[in-house]
Amino acid sequence: MNIIRMLKGSRKQIFQVALLSFIVNSLYALGNFALGIWSKSYWFLTMGAYNLILAIMRVSVVLSNKKNEKNISEIFIQRFIGIMIILLGCILCGSVYLSINFDVAHKFHEIIMITIATYTFTKITLAIINYVKRSKFNSHIISTIRCIALCDATASLYSLQKSMLVSFEGMTVNDIRLMNILTGASVVIIVVVLGVLLIKKSKKEIKNG
Repeated sequence: MNIIRMLKGSRKQIFQVALLSFIVNSLYALGNFALGIWSKSYWFLTMGAYNLILAIMRVSVVLSNKKNEKNISEIFIQRFIGIMIILLGCILCGSVYLSINFDVAHKFHEIIMITIATYTFTKITLAIINYVKRSKFNSHIISTIRCIALCDATASLYSLQKSMLVSFEGMTVNDIRLMNILTGASVVIIVVVLGVLLIKKSKKEIKNG
């Protein structure tokens, strides 16, 4: 009984975090769209689209959990999120192209950069651990939330690398460009693969159900 109660509490916590993340992504999306329109910047518009997709995915799983807890609903949301994650991969591909060709990386002070790096590595470590542990909940929705978090953390890692390469000296412009291309391509591939796996899993569940 204690284990069941603990899992229910953990499930509630997961949805609370997802709701908070939705609010943050929505604010970032609005801010980036406003800056993009004001400055006529494709980079800010792309970042606005990125955060908008994340917000849509997160609110979808939260609303789905509140509206209907039936298994078929969870499978439908899982497929929908899989498609949205693939779309997110396409948007990330656009952001990689812009960052490589228009040098949009931000330079920060070393202390700020170390703080950002610590936060990002903690974020991606927790995302990986939670993604691996997702099976203990036996829930398509929890699995989907973990997948969204992993996609977001992976994209954050690429953003961190861009800033670190321009904040710390030691690499040539060509080396920085090559590193950004390789890491950017890897991030896009990982995100698209995660989306495809979610779609395939939902199809498998429908077939077996």
